[in-house]
Amino acid sequence: MKIKSLSAGLALGALAAFGASAGQITVFDWSGYDDPGFFNAYVEKHGGAPDFSFFADDHEGFNKLRSGFKADLAHPCSGLIGKMRAADLIKPIDTARLDAWGELLPTLAQLPEVSSDGQIWMVPFDWGNTGLVYRTDLVEGDIDLKMLADPALAGKVSLPDVVEDAYGFAALAVGVNDWSEMTDEKFQEASDFLRAVHKNVRFYWSDQGQLDAAIKSGEIHAAWAWNATELSLIFDNVPVKLVRDPEVGVASWACGYVHLKDGEGSDEDVYDFLNALSDAESGKYLIEAWGYAHANAGSYGIADQEAVRAYGYSDPESFMAESLFGFRVPNEMAAKMLKEFERIKAGF
Repeated sequence: MKIKSLSAGLALGALAAFGASAGQITVFDWSGYDDPGFFNAYVEKHGGAPDFSFFADDHEGFNKLRSGFKADLAHPCSGLIGKMRAADLIKPIDTARLDAWGELLPTLAQLPEVSSDGQIWMVPFDWGNTGLVYRTDLVEGDIDLKMLADPALAGKVSLPDVVEDAYGFAALAVGVNDWSEMTDEKFQEASDFLRAVHKNVRFYWSDQGQLDAAIKSGEIHAAWAWNATELSLIFDNVPVKLVRDPEVGVASWACGYVHLKDGEGSDEDVYDFLNALSDAESGKYLIEAWGYAHANAGSYGIADQEAVRAYGYSDPESFMAESLFGFRVPNEMAAKMLKEFERIKAGF
């Protein structure tokens, strides 16, 4: 993404003047989230960034933490919070130490995964959309989710190698926009649909860069992808579109930071980092440079308004109310989906 690369490059250049890492704490994160544009206030106070280690997806990150990997903070999506609590990996967040807690979007701050049992378990940070991204010059006519099972797209489709995202796609395709409506019959219908699409799948993507490159080259014509893919390719002058038609469906996701129990860094540094991430200026950077939405409601007023409108973030609460949220999948359903998704990918 050109704008992201430029902004990140400037931020990294500024960071180099301080040194590569302040080293006070270790953050376990998705690749790319060591971008200091997200936590400039921390860099200014500590003279550098914290140490970072990375995971490819939530399940890999969870398994690594459960096997003994030590860090102070981790960045899961909210669907993983229940498992992390059950495994005794995280401890409650002290919101009295968060300067911007009262500025966070209510829908995110009040999620049951975030707030339960009288405690706060995650500081929401980023959220966004997962939708149908396609090459407008390579796919003729109208497109909808069910078209990804059309033999005309054989070998030209990519789905995420993340069970919640894949089943979110299938749920919308079979008419489910609320996980409480996923009956056994609808689950079977969604699974059958994924099996039909599997015949057209060239690869299941786990790395956005891999997917973006495949769409850019024309290898992939249509994919269920994060909204950052659309923005990245548009900046590279690739004719793509993310379908935002309610009749087609868009899913939303939300991720944030948790305080790990086995971390060896100081709580003061942990909360310095969380405060930097939660600030509206961090959100402005996230919106403008990455195209993702931020948890701080104040971010939308100070970010570039053309970008805010283009991404559909002018009214974040309404947008989230009309989306299928992947993180609200009941635990029993999530386990059922995981088992069936592995069978589908294996061709069964």
